[in-house]
Amino acid sequence: MAPKKSKRSASDDSSSDSGPDDRNPPPKKSKPTDKGSSKKTNSNEEEHSFTLDKNRFVKVREFRGKLFIDIREFYEKNGEILPGKKGISLSVSQWNRLKEQIDDIQESVEKLG
Repeated sequence: MAPKKSKRSASDDSSSDSGPDDRNPPPKKSKPTDKGSSKKTNSNEEEHSFTLDKNRFVKVREFRGKLFIDIREFYEKNGEILPGKKGISLSVSQWNRLKEQIDDIQESVEKLG
């Protein structure tokens, strides 16, 4: 037969249920960001930014060794300009395909507008 386990006293149970002394998690630290018309990244390459509207920008940037054209809406929070969910990142081949079709797109805009 297996030996019987001893019962805990009431004081042992209450101390284990009390949880940690500090129930509030430590506050998260935000990463500092510097937004400008163009900025240096860690790899000493530039990120070029072009304004389309008040909060919409086109940015040419490198991500994981690949070049992207990022068309995105930004928002301001606590004095910082942060990227929003609304936007698209185009690879260089997608960007070139868009440029090839720009005359047809402009023609459609003129017909409908």
